[in-house]
Amino acid sequence: MFAAASTFKDRCAAPRTGVDMEGRPFPDRAGTALEERFWLRSWTHETYLWNTEVQDRNPADFADRRSYFNILRTFALTPSGKEKDDFHFSEPTTEFLARRNAAPSATYGASLLIFSNTPPRDVRIRYTEPNSPASTVVSGQANLVRGARILRVNGIDLVNANSQSDVNALNAALFPSQPGVTTTFEVQNPGGAARSITMTSVNLSPKPVNRTSVINTPTGPVGYVLFNTFSPFVSEREIYDAMLAMSSAGVNDLVLDLRYNGGGLLAVASQLSYMIAGQARTQGRAFERLRFNAAAGNRNPVTGQINNPIPFSSTGQGFTLASGTPLPALNLPRVFVLSTASTCSASEAVINGLRGIGVEVVLIGNTTCGKPFGFYPQDNCGETYYTIQFQGTNDVGFGDYADGFIPNNSSAPFGIRLPGCQVSDDFSRELGDPEERLLSAALGYRATLSCPSPAAGELTPSQTVVERLPGGLPLEAPRPSIFETNRDMTLPQ
Repeated sequence: MFAAASTFKDRCAAPRTGVDMEGRPFPDRAGTALEERFWLRSWTHETYLWNTEVQDRNPADFADRRSYFNILRTFALTPSGKEKDDFHFSEPTTEFLARRNAAPSATYGASLLIFSNTPPRDVRIRYTEPNSPASTVVSGQANLVRGARILRVNGIDLVNANSQSDVNALNAALFPSQPGVTTTFEVQNPGGAARSITMTSVNLSPKPVNRTSVINTPTGPVGYVLFNTFSPFVSEREIYDAMLAMSSAGVNDLVLDLRYNGGGLLAVASQLSYMIAGQARTQGRAFERLRFNAAAGNRNPVTGQINNPIPFSSTGQGFTLASGTPLPALNLPRVFVLSTASTCSASEAVINGLRGIGVEVVLIGNTTCGKPFGFYPQDNCGETYYTIQFQGTNDVGFGDYADGFIPNNSSAPFGIRLPGCQVSDDFSRELGDPEERLLSAALGYRATLSCPSPAAGELTPSQTVVERLPGGLPLEAPRPSIFETNRDMTLPQ
């Protein structure tokens, strides 16, 4: 027997008082930790996509809400052998709200990619944020550039250090917890000599649209947009500005760089898709249809509303762009998407949604993460829970891409094939450089419909380091934000 989740909602062992950072009063009432777990049980039964695959366990047998929530999911596998639900997660609501509202955090302004986490370590720069310490130009060059390898940090050998004190110092310096941390790095640019730089951490919010450009070709201008996240709320304004610039430039093709975009607000994904395809292609069509558990019928079990399709949104939604603002449209019949395994969730919804209305999506890069599923973040008593509640399908009803989208010439045995080319990520050039491997392949495919030959000596994060130090101590990089790996149904309040 399952009592209605509303019976236990907001009955908290430690009720909060006052308002949250968005100004909303806390709804908490006095309750117990057991009632919090009973809410999780009923809420999962009512809203979880695979609720019939969850083993019903007595909440009284668990010591805390997180340990109980961790088992309220399916443990089934996809055809490729990965977990069907690899996205079950919770976090303190304060952290969720801070990220959703782009609260600044301490950083040097560089995104790191760790190729090897234990000795011999290999840590490189993935990209830098505009107007950050990392992108500051000193003596004619930026402090950090894409592909630069970090060799030493405050004199500690990052590659080989293996004492706990050294690793602790490396973690504290690489991932500062507060602004004002001054650190000296020895780095080596691709093909260059080692050099020393000093940077001080600052509070900074990552830019969703990291960079844009218009590339002139013999057959017309091609737009390039590096879009790194559909969250936080500011992503609405930034992608609007970027696409307005592309429209003003009269681009006749678009390269959308989603290689590091793990998802975020589905409403912004809908807006972006409209701005690519335009009014004629999207009129009366669904961007995404939500498929809930069988017991939900024709209603959304989270909101209680009729389960209507999500349209292609042609106006501002009110996140950071005034509600009703008309969006620009490129009216393109195709789009080139640059992808890696980090291309996930709302990014894949753009791919799937455009394919559903006949827009050709040319995939350049590697297999996407495979997440056609989404959730409504739900706070209860100070913890925000993410449980898969729906599968997204496009206008023609397709949404079975749990093993990702793959370029057509990929040798991968699983995934949904799209036109395009398998190309490894290129750390020898800056993102947006027409000679950077993925962008170059997109421009080449546009001109000739052919793919480049594999490059020699390509470096990938999954490569095996043969000579490894036994028992090597790993760095402890912060886990990615939930907004980097998910599809968020939040709408403006």
